[in-house]
Amino acid sequence: MTRLIFIIAAAALAGCGIETASTAATAAALKKQELEQSKKTLEQARQKIGQAMEQVQQSQQSREAAEK
Repeated sequence: MTRLIFIIAAAALAGCGIETASTAATAAALKKQELEQSKKTLEQARQKIGQAMEQVQQSQQSREAAEK
């Protein structure tokens, strides 16, 4: 009887461990997805900044050419 209770308790605790591992894996997958999305957002921001800098430079060159 004691052995049966021990086996049931061990199985229940093992189940908790599996659930915890599954939850950790899901959380890690979500974090990876967040990181990938952040990288994409950062790259888009860099591109927009680069475009804005080019526009400013072109505008400045146009002004300089008009002043001549």
